Amino acid sequence: MKFRKICAMMLSALLVVSSLGVASAQTPETVQAKLGAVEKDTYGVEQTGALLDRINKLEKDYIGSHRSGSMMARVDALYDDVYTNSTTPSILAQLNAVEWNISHEVSMNSVEKRLADMEMTIDGKTTEGTYKKRISKLSKASFGAVELPLQQVIVPKNTLIKVALVDPVNTKNLKKGDVIRYKVASDVIVDGKLVFAKGEPGDGTVLKVKQARNFGRDAELEIDYKQTKSIDGTYVNTFMGEEAKEQMKSMAMAAGASLAGIIILGPIGVIGGAFVKGKNIDLPAGTEFYIQTKADTQLFGVVTTAE
Repeated sequence: MKFRKICAMMLSALLVVSSLGVASAQTPETVQAKLGAVEKDTYGVEQTGALLDRINKLEKDYIGSHRSGSMMARVDALYDDVYTNSTTPSILAQLNAVEWNISHEVSMNSVEKRLADMEMTIDGKTTEGTYKKRISKLSKASFGAVELPLQQVIVPKNTLIKVALVDPVNTKNLKKGDVIRYKVASDVIVDGKLVFAKGEPGDGTVLKVKQARNFGRDAELEIDYKQTKSIDGTYVNTFMGEEAKEQMKSMAMAAGASLAGIIILGPIGVIGGAFVKGKNIDLPAGTEFYIQTKADTQLFGVVTTAE
C-alpha cells in the first residue's frame, strides 16, 4: 500500500500512538546466547547439539579452519567477525553492502540463503568455499573490487527513516509486550553514504493497548519503536518523535487529507454515546510511516552517488 493512500489512516492512529526511545539490543553475555545469535543470522534458526560441534561448524563455514583457545574465546571471535564494526566493517556489513549493490534492497533471510540467492543472480549457480571468500567474490563481481566502498559516517540525531509494517497491527489482537516488526521502506543516505537500506529490519514493543470502548472512545496504542538495523548491521536507537510526526502530517496534507477529516469531530451526548463504539486501530502489513534516530551515531555506510 502506497504511503499517500494510507497516510490518513496512519495519522489517525498517530493521534493515539506514541513511542519512547530506549537502549538498543545489548550484546549477549553468555556463550550459548552469542552462539545462538550467530546461528540464527547464519542459518535462519538456532542449532542444536554439542556446543563444540556447533562452534566447529560456524568456524568452518566462515573461515575454513578451527581456532584454538577456549569455547568462550572462539565464540567471542565468531561474534566479533559477524557483528563488530571497529576499524573495519563486519562480515554482516560487507554482506549487506554487496546485497544492496546487487538488488538495491537488503533481505531479512539468513546469511546462507542470501549468499546463495546472490550467486544465482550473478552466475546462475551457487559456489563453494567459506562465507568470507564467497562475499569477496560477489563484491568483486558487483563493485568491481574485493575491497568494499564502506566508510564511517556520523548519522545525526533525528535523522528520519521511512519504514513499513511487516505484520498487520490491530488493537483487537494486541497485548502489552507484543513485538511489532517493521522494515526500512526507503534508503537513507547521509553525506553520500547509504546508512539505512531498504529491507533492513526493526522491531518495537507494545507498551500499552486499550481496545475501542463505548461512548465513542477509540482504541489506544503505545509502541516503542526502539531499534532499527543499519546497513552495517548495527541496531540503532530509534523512536517516533516530533520530526517523524510532522513528516507524516505533511504527507497527509499533500495527499489531500485535512486534519479536520482525520480527527473524529464533534461532541456526542452521554446518552447517545453509550451506544456508540469507538474505532480500533487497524493497520495492514505494508503500512508506511516515519521514525527517527535518537542520538548521533557512528556507522559504516556504503559510498554511493544515489540520492
